[in-house]
Amino acid sequence: MDAIVENLPRFAAAFLMTLRLLAVSGLGALVIGTLIAALRISPVPALRGFATVYTEILRNTPLTLVLFFCAFVLPQIGVRLDYTVAATIGLTLYTSPFVAEAVRSGVNGVPVGQAEAARAIGLGFGQTLGLVVMPQAIRMVIPPLINVLIALTKNTSVAAGFAVLELVAVSRQVIQLNGNATVPILVAVAVFYLVITVPLGQAANYLERRVRIQR
Repeated sequence: MDAIVENLPRFAAAFLMTLRLLAVSGLGALVIGTLIAALRISPVPALRGFATVYTEILRNTPLTLVLFFCAFVLPQIGVRLDYTVAATIGLTLYTSPFVAEAVRSGVNGVPVGQAEAARAIGLGFGQTLGLVVMPQAIRMVIPPLINVLIALTKNTSVAAGFAVLELVAVSRQVIQLNGNATVPILVAVAVFYLVITVPLGQAANYLERRVRIQR
């Protein structure tokens, strides 16, 4: 317990780094994922093809490889990034196809008659999607999107292998100096993660109930 108290400032800084990775990567993934979902249902075959390839490649590539590419391959072609920035980009890219699939499932859940009615009054594809379909779809997929963010929270731990001082990286350093306190340190790290994931899970359950009532 003494090891945790003595290193509490380091754990606090690591906790904030984890929150930063979650917030920035989560926001980026939501934006990119929504765009990819829109491209997946686009009437332009080339755009649909690009979005499909993007989704399938990133969704089926291990996160470690995505982060490795951002941290070590990009510098080889002249794109030099801070490890934290590289990890943020990697987490964003890796999470975005899961967001895209969640949003696309919501779009598919909107009755076809909604889009047909929008087209009947003269709205184009972009207007139909942005003004009619997407608002309804996003409301339905908020709980699944929160589950994606919970998964992203746990995935931030992979950044520890790329010199990013988040919770797992700091816990490993503290354990090296306090080997007799390994279990309490790991429990403390688990508690830090639960501080993030449990409220997100509760929010997902609450929103799911709200959506069910509205239906």
